[in-house]
Amino acid sequence: MGRKKLEIKRIENKSSRQVTFSKRRNGLIEKARQLSVLCDASVALLVVSASGKLYSFSSGDNLVKILDRYGKQHDDDLKALNRQSKPLDCGSHHELLELVESKLEESNVDNVSVGSLVQLEEHLENALSVTRARKTELMLKLVENLKEKEKLLEEENHVLASQMEKNKLVRAEADDMEVSPGQISDINLPVTLPLLN
Repeated sequence: MGRKKLEIKRIENKSSRQVTFSKRRNGLIEKARQLSVLCDASVALLVVSASGKLYSFSSGDNLVKILDRYGKQHDDDLKALNRQSKPLDCGSHHELLELVESKLEESNVDNVSVGSLVQLEEHLENALSVTRARKTELMLKLVENLKEKEKLLEEENHVLASQMEKNKLVRAEADDMEVSPGQISDINLPVTLPLLN
C-alpha cells in the first residue's frame, strides 16, 4: 500500500510546517549532494526559511565561487536582455498584459493575424526574461547582504568570545587573590601593642 497523496498547499499548523520544512530541507540538501557526486556537477543550494534564517549547501566548489560564476553568466544575460528590451517600447508589464488581453478578446480573435500573435508572444517572452533577470539580480543582492550580515555577526561573535575569555581570566585572578579566613592565621602580621599611660 502506497503513501497518501499529499496536497501541495500551505500547512496551517505552525509546528507541523516547521517539521515539514526541516525534513524537506534536509532531503533537498541530500538530493543536491547526490547530484554533485553522481554527475560531478557544481551544486549550490540556498534556502531561506519563513523566519529569515539562511541555509546553504555547496558541493566541491565553494558556494561563493559558484554564485560568482552564476552572477557573471547572468550579468551577460542581463546586458543582452537590456539591449533587446530597449526597442520593445511596450510600457509596463501591466500595459503589455492589457494589450494581450485586448487582442485575444473573443470579438477580436478572428481579426488577429499570426504575425501579430507571434509579436505578442515575443513581447511576453522578453518581458518574462526581463522580470526573471531582475529577480535574479535582486536575489544575488540579497545573498550578498546576507553574507555581509553573516560576516559582521561572526566578527561580533569573535569580539564577544574574546571579551568572555578576558572576563574569565580576570575572575580567575580575583579568585586566586581572595584570602579565606583560615589563611589569615597563617600569615605573620606585625603586632602592635597599645601604649599604657
